[in-house]
Amino acid sequence: MLPGTHMNISRRSFLDRTALSLLAGATLPQLHAADQVRTEPSEAGEKPLVVSTWPFGKASNEAALKILVGGGAILDAVEQGIWVTESDINNHSVGLSGTPNAAGVVQLDACIMYGPGHQAGSVAGLEGIRHPISAARRVMEKTKHVMLVGEGARMFALEQGLESIEVDSRNRYLEWQKRREKERAQSAGKTDTHDTIALLVLGTDGTIAGGCSTSGLGGKLPGRVGDSPIIGSGLYVDNEVGAAGATGIGENVMRYCGSFLIVEYMRQGLHPQKACQEAIRRIARQDPKGFELSVNFVALDKQGRFGAAGTDQGFAYSVTSPKASRVLPNPGVDRSK
Repeated sequence: MLPGTHMNISRRSFLDRTALSLLAGATLPQLHAADQVRTEPSEAGEKPLVVSTWPFGKASNEAALKILVGGGAILDAVEQGIWVTESDINNHSVGLSGTPNAAGVVQLDACIMYGPGHQAGSVAGLEGIRHPISAARRVMEKTKHVMLVGEGARMFALEQGLESIEVDSRNRYLEWQKRREKERAQSAGKTDTHDTIALLVLGTDGTIAGGCSTSGLGGKLPGRVGDSPIIGSGLYVDNEVGAAGATGIGENVMRYCGSFLIVEYMRQGLHPQKACQEAIRRIARQDPKGFELSVNFVALDKQGRFGAAGTDQGFAYSVTSPKASRVLPNPGVDRSK
């Protein structure tokens, strides 16, 4: 199937043929019982459509949809939708209320992509800026670069007039340490993870855009950057095909270019949910940790279909259209293959 084309073929004929892979070693798999694609509402072709990671993404989705329904620009929908989560003082994984690094400093990562023209902007290790997603958008629109990091990213954000907030890093760090000890005691040694908002938007005219924002892994080494601001890892948008976003342990996503992989599976014809599931299986086959990786994905395609899958049992995702706004459970991945 050529990129950007759509063929009306039955599921049986699709599964009976072998697709040419656009990625080395990537072939279209057979459906497993645990991988049956949702037929409602993801087959309905709903537009506009907003899909994001985690239940807290629902509020961001609804803010984004309000802009779209009101005739606003798709990039405004992405940016202002993510603002909702970045501003949530009760969210300790996104924005300046997020968890600090090992030096007690909150460092933020974000990126944004716009399908037409395949445009992208990104910031990493950003300190003291209220909305890193806005800094990422400014990088995309106001510079010839794709990514700015650290103090350079902060200086650029300030030059662009973005809001700066002084953060009480010491008290935040002490609070985080207390919370971490409590969570460790409750989780009985389970691996700590963190939550990222990856938000994908499909406009009524078929335009696709997306954004991703996080404070990163709590207690990380200063300067550590995860997958969230890395194009093709935490987020990837292709206006001919669809978009995908990630959440979980960034190192386990970025080593496999997880979001790019999912979009390429969709390019071959896979439903977004099936693409997420197969990407996780492929990663698990290659990685010594197998399915204990903490990688979770959301995706949507040009047709208005959506899906998700993750290795984290508690993963859930949010889907919003003019018809409904809901939180859906992790559909899971068949691990037998």
